Amino acid sequence: MSVFSLSQAEREATLLPRLAELTAHHRENSVGYDRILSSLGIPRDARFDSIADLPWLPVRMFKTHDLKSVPDAEVFKTLTSSGTTGAGASRIYLDKAAAAAQTKHLGDTLQTVLGGQRLPMLMVDTIGIIKNRRSFSARGAGVLGMANFGRKHVYVLDENDKPDVEAVKGFLERHGSEPFLIFGFTFMVWQYLYEVARDHRLDLSNGILIHSGGWKKLIDRAVDNTEFRRRFKEDTGLTRIHNYYGMIEQIGTVFLEGPSGNSLYCPDFADVVIRDPETWAEQPVGEPGVIEVVSTLPHSYPGHVLLTEDLGVYHGIDDGDWPGKHFSVLGRLPKAEARGCSDTFSGGQAA
Repeated sequence: MSVFSLSQAEREATLLPRLAELTAHHRENSVGYDRILSSLGIPRDARFDSIADLPWLPVRMFKTHDLKSVPDAEVFKTLTSSGTTGAGASRIYLDKAAAAAQTKHLGDTLQTVLGGQRLPMLMVDTIGIIKNRRSFSARGAGVLGMANFGRKHVYVLDENDKPDVEAVKGFLERHGSEPFLIFGFTFMVWQYLYEVARDHRLDLSNGILIHSGGWKKLIDRAVDNTEFRRRFKEDTGLTRIHNYYGMIEQIGTVFLEGPSGNSLYCPDFADVVIRDPETWAEQPVGEPGVIEVVSTLPHSYPGHVLLTEDLGVYHGIDDGDWPGKHFSVLGRLPKAEARGCSDTFSGGQAA
């Protein structure tokens, strides 16, 4: 059963009460979160008329504050982001139930394009990235999380981060005549899989590629999403390509590119709000703004409504490959604007 089934009206009706309950749950169980909302003048008995009315946290709050809604003794796993923006690393606390839920919902989301079978899998990374099982980087968490959906894994890079062409050739000899799964971060997929496959004339036509990580590093190569898909198709035969947008602060929730390749879509347990960076009102279709991501998954920490530091735009509502809003990510906010998002909450910082 697809998790891309709810129209926007159905999504609003289904998710709003759950998200309001989550807001109350986190206020009850996270002193820091309650303090933030109280400082904004949001009463504990506040009513919300739409998903866009729910109070959001700037995603960088998780870089500067320990925010969790479970006792320390129940923390099963702590995830950390890469911390490349200079503000430190986000820390996300999962109890056992939250860790199980994020794995299940990620699986349900990807099953829409992968089907029910675990496929042989090419990992466009090195096995060294997942060596520490208890505390992962964002990249390591992504690799390990995706590894669950494949079998007979082969890593494209060796222990020295160099392409292992013979390993890839061997994988394709064994599995290339049937559907197989490929996963990697966008820039690495281009540099270490596309370029190697092109130069060695490798046939990837039975592959299904899931990739993520933004396009910033490919700009200097004049490669955008359209060019990425065109070159893979022409040079390797690979056509089933799905980008996704997600973050460690909302682990288990990914916004998946539809089959036609032009938009990202919200699974049934999530939504997105594009906000005007001046007024914070929701933008209409076609007007860029700051991306807010919404998910019913975060239960062990208050990450259910997060204002990102990314710009995006709606392409339409209930008129794409799947129902609901569909959108694109346009890139990172300029630093000054990103700071402005956080400054909105500066009076409510938790101890």
